Amino acid sequence: MLFFCSPVWAAQGQLDLTSSSIGWFCIGIFLIAYTVVMLEEKLHLRKSKPVLVAAGLIWILIGAYYVSHDITELTETAFRHNLLEFAELMLFLLVAMTYINALEERGVFDALRAWMIRKGFNYKNLFWITGFLAFFISPIADNLTTALLMCAVVMKVAEGDKPFINISCINIVIAANAGGAFSPFGDITTLMVWQAGLVHFNEFLVLFLPALVNYLVPAAIMSFYVADKHPTAQYEAVELKRGAVRILVLFLLTIATAVACHSFLNLPPVLGMMMGLGYLQFFGYFLRMTLPGSLARKRAHAEQLGDQERLAKLGSVVPFDVFSRVQRAEWDTLLFFYGIVMCVGGLGFLGYLNFMSEMLYGNWSTTTANVFLGVISAVIDNIPVMFAVLSMDPEMSHGQWLLITLTAGVGGSLLSIGSAAGVALMGQARGYYTFFGHLKWTPVIALGYGASIILHLWLNASLF
Repeated sequence: MLFFCSPVWAAQGQLDLTSSSIGWFCIGIFLIAYTVVMLEEKLHLRKSKPVLVAAGLIWILIGAYYVSHDITELTETAFRHNLLEFAELMLFLLVAMTYINALEERGVFDALRAWMIRKGFNYKNLFWITGFLAFFISPIADNLTTALLMCAVVMKVAEGDKPFINISCINIVIAANAGGAFSPFGDITTLMVWQAGLVHFNEFLVLFLPALVNYLVPAAIMSFYVADKHPTAQYEAVELKRGAVRILVLFLLTIATAVACHSFLNLPPVLGMMMGLGYLQFFGYFLRMTLPGSLARKRAHAEQLGDQERLAKLGSVVPFDVFSRVQRAEWDTLLFFYGIVMCVGGLGFLGYLNFMSEMLYGNWSTTTANVFLGVISAVIDNIPVMFAVLSMDPEMSHGQWLLITLTAGVGGSLLSIGSAAGVALMGQARGYYTFFGHLKWTPVIALGYGASIILHLWLNASLF
């Protein structure tokens, strides 16, 4: 059959199907699926749906081809290998998302928003404060979650001021992506590089200054276009729920456990993260068991003061539930990640990643290839770009692995669809933050992109 045309055999018995009809058909499936992903805002179709179907179709076609040639073990082994990589990352991210949701439920981020309103900052102050908070929170809480939280603050404070919300969202996306580039916890791409053992935890810190410049250059230019006025939002008192600070401490302890497992015991970081989920479950049990006594003391105090509003609030308190926090994790993002990993893994199994590696890293200089891939990540998202590079595993110096980590992380800021943070904010701030509103600032963002690369090449020249 034409569809199953004769392939070239690889050394390990794997087939090179890059020039076959099945290979082109799988490429077509992936391109169609990713086009649908990029149209998420217009179609109102969650991005996980097309890539889940595409991943299934690609591996079914691969499996059918290999079965027709009496080869069955290779495909099973390859699929399980990709599935294991996804499982480690998914469980890692799931724990991080659970902690962030727990902190949100305890009122930590609402308290931050209320503090900003109470201080009476003007728009320029808020522009820089939300930007720097996004930059410094994202290394811990990841760029997607951080961007959503900061966007919620801006939406609440600015109350319908479209120009300010738009430019602030752009600023937040740039800051969150830049902050996520110098920490394994800041972005899925940095997490993948860390878990692959290519860059150690502390070595990401050499990207701090390049990442900071990546944010400061466009932010400084955009700040001249922020109106010099005060928001009209009213102050709203927010009280932290019981255990909020202790959950934050447990989150930091969980991160420390994950780092220790990977750095000192050579065990996957996911082991430490899952252990950290156990910390939260034990603390959740403590909160539930001690809730009646805590409520009784607070009611007695409120009754003594005659505070009826406080008594009404105490009557609506519900016990802390860890699994409700797990349920609120960003499942669409996790499933999208599964689809991308399996799609790219399937295309790699067909031979396309080796082909790309030879084309990019064989014909171009490594620096040019890594800078180009960073720009490409603005169009097709940094997750498939980084997973493809890790799967290609080109021969690169330590400085070049740090460079692709930087470019893939911050390159997505060039377009609103280039990162999970940008896509999420287009949904959260619908009508205020748009593709074309972001596109207008792309040349300015590109200046920061170029400046961060030059600074990395200069500061960390000894690593190349």
